[in-house]
Amino acid sequence: MNEIGAPRESAPRLPRAFWALWVCQLVNRLGSFVQPFLVLYLTQDRHLSAGTAGAVAAAVGAGSVVSQVVGGWLSDRVGRRRTMLLGFFGTAAALILLGSARSMETIWAAAFVVGLMGDLFRPAVQATVADLLQPRERVRAYGLLFWAINLGFSVSTVSAGVLASIGYSLLFWINAGTSVVAALVIWRMVPETRPVLDEGPRRSLLPVALRDTTFLLMILIQIGYATIYFQGYSTLPLVMAADGLPSSTYGLVIALNGVVIVVVQPFVSRRLATYDRPKLLASSMLIVGLGFGLGAVVHSWWGYGLSVVVWTIGEIGFAAVLGAVLADLAPVDLRGGYLGLAGSMSFGLGSVIGPLLGTNTLEYAGRATAWLGCAVLGIILFVAQLALAPSLHDRARSAAAATAAAGS
Repeated sequence: MNEIGAPRESAPRLPRAFWALWVCQLVNRLGSFVQPFLVLYLTQDRHLSAGTAGAVAAAVGAGSVVSQVVGGWLSDRVGRRRTMLLGFFGTAAALILLGSARSMETIWAAAFVVGLMGDLFRPAVQATVADLLQPRERVRAYGLLFWAINLGFSVSTVSAGVLASIGYSLLFWINAGTSVVAALVIWRMVPETRPVLDEGPRRSLLPVALRDTTFLLMILIQIGYATIYFQGYSTLPLVMAADGLPSSTYGLVIALNGVVIVVVQPFVSRRLATYDRPKLLASSMLIVGLGFGLGAVVHSWWGYGLSVVVWTIGEIGFAAVLGAVLADLAPVDLRGGYLGLAGSMSFGLGSVIGPLLGTNTLEYAGRATAWLGCAVLGIILFVAQLALAPSLHDRARSAAAATAAAGS
């Protein structure tokens, strides 16, 4: 599965600005305390009902859905650096407002702004990586960012429980503080990388993206992937509970996802960069689907743990290569918008479709159908991604030629 013409020499050193982005991702995730504990804070500290607390959490999700689209648009219009600074400083302010809010109106508004600001930086970071690096270097770079996110989140989920026992307000202030630290790193170490164009005003995103059949098909495939992936956070805990396993066991089993990523990712990132990207993407989605499909035949904690390990291996390959593939698809002048639209549409819609489809299939058709459906969908995505590979290769060659021409 090695990519034709893939370099065999040692990988080049990544620039200082990239490592600044890596630190930002790590710091931001190390302080991601509030969202996992938001419902507990609202019910225990603010004494809201479970339904109201869930609706407030949904307001954060609603902000997140539009966040990447807005972030991508801003990164193309006002610059990557300004967008990241707005996102990090805005997140800090919104978290402090949410933690001090007393009226329901303020809580609702602050929750939405937390979601809106919280993901604003993502397409700007991805676009900056694509601006800084040559196409052959991007897989390794995106893989390292993915590793930083999971390393930080693994630490934060453990430490957040300890801090919450001291007081929920501490979670908000530390989370806001880490956002400020991330902003200061951007301020000091990351230059503006948005390409300067000479051919006049920038094009509008949607008219271009909606005519890009390859890009739209990629989004459709990624929605399918996200539909499978979110079964780990919706259907899986319900099935494990039906098998008589306590929620603490589910917590330990799903924690294997982060552990495997943190342990395995650093050792495979350079190797993954040598593979054919569309084929790796297709194989990774197949592994994820089959990993979830194991749920049809397991009933013990170790069986579910094996399932998580299998689909996590697929997730590592998927996450490492997806950003590079999308960066090749994106026109230079709309790079941020393309990446933001892809992230919002695929995982935004997948986070809605996945839980609804999985839990309803579980309720009305049974667990075997739910898990085997994941396996079948993984096979369909594998075939669809392979069918799209020639078009993706053509776009990658065009992107590489344009980059070479711009550098000459």
